[in-house]
Amino acid sequence: MPTAPAPYKVIANDFTAKIKSGELKPGDKLPSTRQIADQYNVSMNTAYRAMSLLHDRDLITGQPGRGTYVADPTHPSG
Repeated sequence: MPTAPAPYKVIANDFTAKIKSGELKPGDKLPSTRQIADQYNVSMNTAYRAMSLLHDRDLITGQPGRGTYVADPTHPSG
């Protein structure tokens, strides 16, 4: 591996592992983008990109005004 993965991929992979392992279950609320940025010591944009990647992987779902939650794989949103 010549280079380390981009920080947003590290964050997304961390959350993916927690979801796949069952540590985070469907319906669990995720931290806000700001909390993730603070936790991983990255910019808001990096945290947003990580969340966007998780959304693209259909692992999370956003609820406007409420937050971001682990998606239920038995009820696809699309």
